[in-house]
Amino acid sequence: MKLIKLDAIDSTNDFLKGLANKQFVENFTVVTAEMQTKGKGQMGSVWQAEKGKNLTMSVLIKDVLLDLNQIYTLNIAVALAVIRALQFFKIPELSIKWPNDIMSYNYKIGGILIENSIKIDGSVNSVVGIGLNINQTNFENLPKGSSLAVIAKQEFDKQSVLLSIVKELKDAMIVLKTNPDSLWRDYLQLLFKKNLPMPFELPEGKRFMGIIKGVSMQGKLEILLEDDSIVTYNIKEIQMLY
Repeated sequence: MKLIKLDAIDSTNDFLKGLANKQFVENFTVVTAEMQTKGKGQMGSVWQAEKGKNLTMSVLIKDVLLDLNQIYTLNIAVALAVIRALQFFKIPELSIKWPNDIMSYNYKIGGILIENSIKIDGSVNSVVGIGLNINQTNFENLPKGSSLAVIAKQEFDKQSVLLSIVKELKDAMIVLKTNPDSLWRDYLQLLFKKNLPMPFELPEGKRFMGIIKGVSMQGKLEILLEDDSIVTYNIKEIQMLY
């Protein structure tokens, strides 16, 4: 595993993508930064983290996706790898909030952003961005945010967490190639608020009650409505109120 450590960068994902476009970069190369000035979340949202306190990393993953229909399965594999790494550090009540927020209890402690690029030969390179709150304790403006330190009441070594995540990522990529159905089973068992009646809100402000039943192969959230119909939603088409 090659590790590139940066002090400050606009985005570790952008840095790693740019590097991979200019030269050969070995599989599972990791870029970390003590601070990101333009950290990205899903659909262009901003990921903000306190300098030096958290883990901001991007990993290049090659030769895993043989079928573009597996793109969301890659998301699942990465989320499960992060969960399993955190289980090693005994972080309690872990779950995955659709599409790929890492939760402990009802608090977001991390997020994942995967950017895929298709090469001329049809192969797919994936830059996996992971932001994880490690030792930050001030979440004054983020009432639903927390960190490993707050949850577990102790500080953590960021390098140890990083190495654990990379190990689990490598294992998860093997499973993605050999037994992807098992990843889906594990993911659905860890899905945040699954099978519980929850309020949801649409972009225009309409609210309704529904029950999360699962996620489609294309990554759409499946919600059971009061009339027993199941509707599906893409990212940013619905918000869970919790």
